[in-house]
Amino acid sequence: MKRIAIFASGSGSNAEQIVKHFNKTGTARVEAIYTNNPKAFVIQRANNLKIPAIVFDREKFYSGDYILRDLLSRKIDLIVLAGFLWLVPGNLNRAFPRKIVNIHPALLPKYGGKGMYGMAVHEAVVDAGETESGITIHLIDDVYDRGEILLQAKCPVLPDDTPESLAERIHQLEYEHYPKTIEKLLGHK
Repeated sequence: MKRIAIFASGSGSNAEQIVKHFNKTGTARVEAIYTNNPKAFVIQRANNLKIPAIVFDREKFYSGDYILRDLLSRKIDLIVLAGFLWLVPGNLNRAFPRKIVNIHPALLPKYGGKGMYGMAVHEAVVDAGETESGITIHLIDDVYDRGEILLQAKCPVLPDDTPESLAERIHQLEYEHYPKTIEKLLGHK
């Protein structure tokens, strides 16, 4: 069975959806959820789902190989970024080539890059008067939101949309498409 590690910085709603998907399909297992935010709600979700939550700071992530050793000890096959806000360091990219996937709440290359996450993305999309938005699921490289695109799914931006109402539709796309794309990346379906 394939083993997944999820990295998240916030609420963890995508992480929970992914865990539930693989608990149901049995094609892979989430071994641990890693977070750089000791106050993130994803820790509570991990506890509720009976999955280890590993909290780390900037030094452990960027200096040395603490996180890499932990991932290797768990025999991780794929790293899934689900609302993780830090750029992944080179040692993880090298250890997991084409095995780190991210989801972005817009149609890249638009509205990507450092600082473009969560509600900031939806505000920018609505303020720009876009008529569509969506999600981009991509492999990562050493630049924010630049890696190879695996899937994009679109939804309309309605004339009366607020960033919050757009975010609701984007979340539904994430919940629908991210687990399935992860499944394909792992060689299933």
